[in-house]
Amino acid sequence: MKKEDCFYLGKIVKKYSFKGELLAKLDTDEPDLYDNLEAIFIDLRGNLVPFFIESSQLHKSDLLRLKFEDVNSEEDADALIKTELYLPLDLLPKLEGDKFYFHEVIGFNIKDKNFGTVGTITGINDTTAQALFEIDRDGIEILIPMNDEFIVKVDRENNTIEVDTPEGLIDLYLEE
Repeated sequence: MKKEDCFYLGKIVKKYSFKGELLAKLDTDEPDLYDNLEAIFIDLRGNLVPFFIESSQLHKSDLLRLKFEDVNSEEDADALIKTELYLPLDLLPKLEGDKFYFHEVIGFNIKDKNFGTVGTITGINDTTAQALFEIDRDGIEILIPMNDEFIVKVDRENNTIEVDTPEGLIDLYLEE
């Protein structure tokens, strides 16, 4: 399994018991969707390794308490602390309407209500306070905030996102 075929689910943050149980902080708004997993991939030194889950349950709403098969001691558990958890992309729940996963809109075209076709989404920058669409317009990078008020429509059939940005925002990137 390659990382490109997976999505980041969360990170193991600490041990829970002396029997090898661990607590993972999940990167999701709906942690209960991942309560009954049979297996999960753990990033061990750059390789995704499958681990089978003996038991799991939600712990304090956003933590998942995990007991893996063959992880039966504190030493075994210690080796997994701070590792990242991944699941195959096909386990992601399908989103409807104007909600989307960042990875699924790469390659979509952005059209602005007033400006017209802006360009193609090449990435999402979520390292800032507000996530940004990174858009390529003939070699010029344009950044548009992923603000719910700006997103008019996500058209999955035509791989297009329609936005309504404040006047002049796109022009800022095009003026020499």
